[in-house]
Amino acid sequence: MGKLEILAPAGGYESVIAAVRSGADAVYLGEKLFSARASAQNFDDDELKKAVAYCHIHGVKVYVTLNTLVFDDELEKLAQAITSAAAADADALIVQNMGVARLAKKIAPGLALHASTQMSVHTASGVRALYELGFKRVVLAREMSRDEIKKAAEIPVELEVFVHGALCMCVSGQCYFSAMLGSRSGNRGACAQTCRLPFYIKNKGGYALSLKDNSLVSYIGDLQAIGVTSAKIEGRMKRPEYVSAAVRACVEQRDLGFVTDKTAEMLKSVFSRTGFTDGYYKGKTGREMFGTRRRDDVVSADNKLLSAIRQNYKDEIQNINVHGQFSAKPGQPASLVLTAGKNTVSVSSQAVCETAVKIPLSEEKCRAQLSKTGGTAYKIEKLIIDIDDNLSLPLSALNYMRREALGLLDKKRASVHNYVINGADLPKKFEPFNKHGDFVRARVTGTKISPEFKNCELVFVPLFSDTRELSRLKDDGYPVAVEIPRGMFGRENQIENQLKKVYELGITHALCNNIGALYTAKKLGFTLHGGFGLNLVNTPDLLWAEEYGIADVELSFELTFERINRLGGNIDRGIISYGYLPLMLCRSCPAKSEGIDCKSCKNRSVMTDRKGKRFYLRCDGVCTEVLNCVPLYVDKKELSTLSTSFNTLRFSVENYVETVKNITDFNPKAMLKDKITHGLYKRGVE
Repeated sequence: MGKLEILAPAGGYESVIAAVRSGADAVYLGEKLFSARASAQNFDDDELKKAVAYCHIHGVKVYVTLNTLVFDDELEKLAQAITSAAAADADALIVQNMGVARLAKKIAPGLALHASTQMSVHTASGVRALYELGFKRVVLAREMSRDEIKKAAEIPVELEVFVHGALCMCVSGQCYFSAMLGSRSGNRGACAQTCRLPFYIKNKGGYALSLKDNSLVSYIGDLQAIGVTSAKIEGRMKRPEYVSAAVRACVEQRDLGFVTDKTAEMLKSVFSRTGFTDGYYKGKTGREMFGTRRRDDVVSADNKLLSAIRQNYKDEIQNINVHGQFSAKPGQPASLVLTAGKNTVSVSSQAVCETAVKIPLSEEKCRAQLSKTGGTAYKIEKLIIDIDDNLSLPLSALNYMRREALGLLDKKRASVHNYVINGADLPKKFEPFNKHGDFVRARVTGTKISPEFKNCELVFVPLFSDTRELSRLKDDGYPVAVEIPRGMFGRENQIENQLKKVYELGITHALCNNIGALYTAKKLGFTLHGGFGLNLVNTPDLLWAEEYGIADVELSFELTFERINRLGGNIDRGIISYGYLPLMLCRSCPAKSEGIDCKSCKNRSVMTDRKGKRFYLRCDGVCTEVLNCVPLYVDKKELSTLSTSFNTLRFSVENYVETVKNITDFNPKAMLKDKITHGLYKRGVE
């Protein structure tokens, strides 16, 4: 196995320079559209070509992020972005959803695909599914422990792990908090960082959703040993000095086995939230993981420090060794052949070599002039000089040959792939889904439900419900199905064993919110139902879902009614029409920020924001969902306007599920009065 790749963020061209000159093996960056860091400077077509060329000349790879949710009315621009990345000769695309991957395969079939951490992959089954779907690399969820990463590394696909930078409270790709509160969608690169605001459980003034920055730099050797391909640094929103310091720390740890005190201090000073945490990697998700950016952290990044870091990357690095051969014969143009890696170039002098009148050309003079490669990526490591005696050639001719040869090397090294690029052949408008069904489904967290639920098309209950109770419900005529936990961390074997048990009971339908759940349930023969956690928002997404064998899907609740009605494809689809929507899926429970343990919580904790709004916390023993402060509700009249097959009632905290009297005309307004929301179905997201 080769060295672990050090992968650096680049929000702008200066960060590309800082990363390459500080020793990065690869950089990841975003185009102006469809980047999960929309507020970064990002790159237009010309800047992208310039950045890729510079990196390739230095032997550094470039991965372009197209890792946001894309709506149907944006697909033409998406196709242009994919084409631009391929034309710039990027080494891979990092994508969030399968519709983007599907379109990218069509436009640039040779361009490698990396599954973004926004795809919420946190199990070996998810990694295997993406490997079988043709992905070259999977960027793992930050919340995975060492043992979970090691299990995923058994699959023959590249793995990328975040080793330094900010930690979101929520599993990437599963956060809807910013979208619901202000229409700024984290899934579309517009996150307002709601989690950094004050939230408390019992004690005012707390920050229950703010974690310290992640740092696994000291584990880089361990990550390489267990089979990880790439060590990723978070920070496309951060300044170039941070990029340089983080890259140098990772390179030192990998190559020296330790980080020098000087570099460690620089990295800590340039950005931190009261220090760093390795809690997820070590499987310790307690109070010590929480932290905020405080005054002392801010003032430490002073101008003197930043200036010192800039000195580390102000000059071009000569990291490409070149072998050369120079030949000069009487009456012929001189020739220079240079080889760097797989690339060889040859140039000739414009003038022929003549007999010297005064001072002949010497080997020493040739070597001195041809080795002047300052300001370029190249260093002449070996140069064979073959010249006849008593020859004359102007020094200007030698300089010209050197410049021309190095320029030709630049051109050859800048273009590595030469992709075949096809047209997208997108229809101007997809044929809309023309079916409408008023089937009602329910999702409940308990099994105490009224007989009226027998009128549902399906009733999803937690997979780990008591099998005797599941058997009773089924025998009593309830259309029981199971919901696989959205957070499957560390319990794949238990999930698979429980699925086998419920299948034997005759329960053969499973609600799946991530690719790992789909893979496992499909392998066991279940009828697959796609949950909202898959973030399906466009027609190519739905076409992929149908091709994968999913029976029907819950559409993302970040879609508007208008966009829902424009979706094409034939797969049945529905929306969540009622429920306290899950705004976050957390592996580190917010209650732990105040030292509250599971025993004292009893799954009844509530989180309060600075305005006094209360958000329910609901835990399944491994992950905690942060639920919205008011429930969503779409009435029957509005549902009748939608091109959908079903609607789902999502019960999470309600105490009246046992007494629901009419499931097909369910209306919670009498119980909730004015405490309801239409969510994003009308106002949409940025």
